[in-house]
Amino acid sequence: MKDSTVVEKKIVLGVTGSIAAYKAADLCSKFTGLGADVNVIMTEASMNLIGPKTFLTLSKNPVITDLWAVSTWRPGHIDLAEKADLFIVAPCTANFIGKLAHGIGDDALSTFALSFTGDIFLAPAMNPKMWHNVAVQANIRLLKERGVVIIEPESGKVACGSDGTGRMRNVREICRIVETFQQTEKMSE
Repeated sequence: MKDSTVVEKKIVLGVTGSIAAYKAADLCSKFTGLGADVNVIMTEASMNLIGPKTFLTLSKNPVITDLWAVSTWRPGHIDLAEKADLFIVAPCTANFIGKLAHGIGDDALSTFALSFTGDIFLAPAMNPKMWHNVAVQANIRLLKERGVVIIEPESGKVACGSDGTGRMRNVREICRIVETFQQTEKMSE
């Protein structure tokens, strides 16, 4: 895939506290394999499910896990927001969807999201009842109106044993959606 639209792009991958966090490692690996420079920002909850060293190894870049752990005068997440080409949160929890929809920046990932002005993709992963909750759906509509690309979850059995829509899309499909969006955007320039 040498003509890939993510080649040589700086991608920020946000990882939130869904059990699907392990799939983010595969997504990081796929984007890196396509030639993208992947930088990962993890929420505190996500680190209960997968470790930052996994992403450090896969991306070959430092992983941002703490809003306050800065070694220079300029916070890394703000610096990264000015250099990144696209931003994807996968898996994306209802909590993060609500924060982004309402402008809440209380950790490294949410403050990055609020300072980033490029293309944003969210790949939700949650219990089907949470996905169908009226507040979550209102937040999804609001984000779509603002141009955020929602990579709709799949239907099937989720980790808690429930059946329904809420399972994060498979990694190949997420890559395909991002590629297609980037190609369409490139052609419209």
